[in-house]
Amino acid sequence: MLSVLSHRNFARLFGAQVIALMGTGLLTIALGLVAYDLAGADAGRVLGLALTIKMLAYVGLSPVAAAVVARLDRRRVLVGADLVRAGAALCLPFVTEEWQIYALIFVLQAASATFTPTFQAVIPDILPDEADYTRALSLSRLAYDLENVLSPALAGLLLTVIASNGLFAGTGIGFLVSAALVAGAAVPTPRGIAPRPFRDRLTRGTRIFIATPRLRGLLALNVAVAFSGAVVIVLSVVIARSVYGGGEGDLAWAMGAYGLGSMLVALGLPMVLDRAGERPVMLLAGLLAGGGMAGTGAVILLTGWPGWGAFLALWCVMGAAASGIMTPSGRLLRRSAHAEDRPAVFAAQFALSHACWLVAYPAAGLIGSAGGPAAAMLALGAAALGGVAYAALLWPAGLPDAVAHTHDDLPPDHPHLRGAERRGGAYWHRHVFVIDDEHHAWPTQG
Repeated sequence: MLSVLSHRNFARLFGAQVIALMGTGLLTIALGLVAYDLAGADAGRVLGLALTIKMLAYVGLSPVAAAVVARLDRRRVLVGADLVRAGAALCLPFVTEEWQIYALIFVLQAASATFTPTFQAVIPDILPDEADYTRALSLSRLAYDLENVLSPALAGLLLTVIASNGLFAGTGIGFLVSAALVAGAAVPTPRGIAPRPFRDRLTRGTRIFIATPRLRGLLALNVAVAFSGAVVIVLSVVIARSVYGGGEGDLAWAMGAYGLGSMLVALGLPMVLDRAGERPVMLLAGLLAGGGMAGTGAVILLTGWPGWGAFLALWCVMGAAASGIMTPSGRLLRRSAHAEDRPAVFAAQFALSHACWLVAYPAAGLIGSAGGPAAAMLALGAAALGGVAYAALLWPAGLPDAVAHTHDDLPPDHPHLRGAERRGGAYWHRHVFVIDDEHHAWPTQG
């Protein structure tokens, strides 16, 4: 897997991702501390609203940002977004009012909503070989999981020698180093992109998503990831502290088990995907996520909570299932759009997946508060299973990359029809099929 780091440009971009992720982890911890300084016991409300603003920025601004920067140099876009994030982070130590936190978080997350989909769309252009790209996706997944483990430890070490506000400096430095690494990489920008109206650029990614069967299936699987994962993220602290009577260390064990499962699957996925393909792997992972969560919730309601070890094993399975869906998703996005449309498609995935989380987070909290964690596990696990079932319907098995189809909407001398066979009043041919200017809908018959 590490052999992919021999690609110099990818190695620089991966290093930028890792350092930026560590900075983001420090930011999360520092934000909690500054929220407590401003609001005391009411810090949860401040943090909750800040995280809601983060999700709204992701959902609402990602497609807008992709449309605005569609024709700009991608390296400059990435560096500019990192500089904005660094500036916002370095302003946070000086806040004195709650609204200032919300404003800076909005600016920072708006920059992230620009950076992340653009960054994700660049990687398949740098690594055109699918095997290399698959290994890059697994490394990216590992980076996210390691950040969840290492950032709290790094923050704890830093807090022994600096004040809590110093963590924001660490965040800002992380984004600045990320910008420097990106600036030193050769980031390709597709040439010859046809000018399009802003409205077309704004909706293009979502239209490709809705019209492509495998991406419709991915959208349904996003529901499975969000609804099963929301239980883990929202209710782990309640389960560890209230159900099992543990301390803060037990919450770390629970989240560590979830991250361990995710990392183990990310390490083994490249070989599995090369043999089995994405659909069976992702649907099986969805069944594990939804079925494991719902089934365990039902058993708990009937017989009570299992031992602590069994609970940690379940959380490990949940992490493995989430990784089994999220890691291969980049392969589907890469295969479903031309290079010039990939930023819009990655932005659509970024926005739509976070929209699922925006619904799942409050659902987990409300059901968990009203009926207890086991009821939330059953309800949200069942919703995740519904998403998996819908994905299986939307994404048929055996869907080929090259699809036979006809054109009756193009002039006979159109370049796309070169080599096509005339059949009646239409032209017939077969090629790798994606939604674009010549193909507005997926063919239902050859």
